[in-house]
Amino acid sequence: MSGLEEESGRPDFWGDGEAAQRSMRRLAGLSETVQTWRGLESQTRDLLGLLDLAGPEGDQSLMAEIEAEASRLEERLEKLEFRLLLRGEYDEKNAILAIHAGAGGTESQDWVEMLLRMFLRWGERRGYQHEVLDMTPGEEAGIKSVVVQVTGPYAYGYLKAERGVHRLVRISPFDAAHRRHTSFALVEVMPEVADAVEVSISADDLKIDVFRASSAGGQNVQKTSTAVRITHLPTGMVVSCQNERSQFQNKETAMKILRARLMERELEKKEEERARLKGEHVAAGWGNQIRSYVLQPYTLVKDHRTGYESTNPTAILDGELDTLMEQYLRSTIEARV
Repeated sequence: MSGLEEESGRPDFWGDGEAAQRSMRRLAGLSETVQTWRGLESQTRDLLGLLDLAGPEGDQSLMAEIEAEASRLEERLEKLEFRLLLRGEYDEKNAILAIHAGAGGTESQDWVEMLLRMFLRWGERRGYQHEVLDMTPGEEAGIKSVVVQVTGPYAYGYLKAERGVHRLVRISPFDAAHRRHTSFALVEVMPEVADAVEVSISADDLKIDVFRASSAGGQNVQKTSTAVRITHLPTGMVVSCQNERSQFQNKETAMKILRARLMERELEKKEEERARLKGEHVAAGWGNQIRSYVLQPYTLVKDHRTGYESTNPTAILDGELDTLMEQYLRSTIEARV
């Protein structure tokens, strides 16, 4: 793909086995989708049957039950219709979410921890699972950077709405003078890709370094070098992992992150080319302020891409992100039509 070389020394049957597994997973997903829509159809028929039972006079208690059930069905239908719009090649996949502190030291590192909590709470509401792949704690508080795998249907399709720079304005809990501070954090979202299927990487293109892992503040330094840092020479991308106990596990995790980042790079290239051919202006993805969270002197969350505003940042920071995500994703889908 786009100049990425085939990985050498891999047996021919390997790809066939992975392809079969992907086909089985896709088949299972399609089967679940069909069952969901058929279930919705069955519920609608049952509801129409209840409406007939209510009769011309209309049994008030039964009508109230029908209205409540109809409202629930409408809400489910809207969510399913929206999911039909997520037709991107990788929208159905799991996601790899990375959050990095911007300028601002401890303030921005605390903001990263707040964003991580927000995304994990959102995932819990949807029944998604998560696994922290790599984390670098801050010196005093918060997190410098963190990489998390989010597992669940359409995790990437939804979370890709969060890519970009997130800005926080608040009275600093770390400032004795109680001044207002502005903090920034960069959010990356990448689709989880199967090994050497969508993206192939040549071993000659990798520089692999090992070092000793340590916890926050340099405590509990390991005596053996288990942490791994991988540099992809053609692109200059650097990924690292020190969370696992063995060097092999850290290398596998670092390769997973690298593959995801290379895939995201290819997706961005395709999107830029599509927009260029269509004649649209495409702003650089890095450094864009996509959303502001203002906690003082007033309370407001504003998505600068759609203009959507909420005066309840507490709920949003507690994981209520669906409306923000759907507003943005609908706008990007409509722009393509």
